[in-house]
Amino acid sequence: MPLRAVLWDLDDTLFDYTGSDRTGVLRHLRTEGLLAAYGGEETALARWRAVMETEFARFLTGELGFQEHRRARARTFLGAPLSDAEADAWFGRYVAQYEAAWRLFPDSVPALEALTPLVRQAMLSNSSTANQERKLTALGIREHFEVVLCADALGHAKPAPEAFTAACAALALPPADVLYVGDRLDLDGLGARDAGLVPVWLDRAGANEPPPPGVHRIRGLAELPELVRGLIGFGAPSTIR
Repeated sequence: MPLRAVLWDLDDTLFDYTGSDRTGVLRHLRTEGLLAAYGGEETALARWRAVMETEFARFLTGELGFQEHRRARARTFLGAPLSDAEADAWFGRYVAQYEAAWRLFPDSVPALEALTPLVRQAMLSNSSTANQERKLTALGIREHFEVVLCADALGHAKPAPEAFTAACAALALPPADVLYVGDRLDLDGLGARDAGLVPVWLDRAGANEPPPPGVHRIRGLAELPELVRGLIGFGAPSTIR
């Protein structure tokens, strides 16, 4: 069956989450006078990211709501029994610095615009719906997506097949007609493949190992329109790399 839609990941695929988060948290800790107390930039960043991974995993399993996971991140990072109001205020000051640093990757808008006449586009994210809708609007790219589906509303998170198939159902398309592109091989590439979608792993870092069987790999989003044209029958057929 022909390819009819591209389903996107957002963070570290279109949106430079890692770069924006790094800038935001370092500015926040510096402003709060905490950078030296946590061992300097790289040590503090390593602690911040470890705490984020742990508490965000609790959000994905449904143990914590989105705001509760943010409070847990503040308390765990600081090692302090903050009240909800104190945790909200502290994390909110980080969010202000983080949002001031928001940016898309340079190849994001050209790829979205190139795909617009070719296929339908939608988004599937493991974050919260309100958070991602706000981000897409602030970044000026919300209009490219028919629907934005997130783990909090779906009740399933990538790489669970149910997350991918729910997104396909929202588009009223079978999984084989939908391409999924994301930066995580485990969550995005393998998750999409195992759910029956056409999987594309965005490998910006340039891993040395070959992609797993059945997974397309691209090094940047400038490669995506050509791959899509091949899969829908325009131009030379694309190959799995």
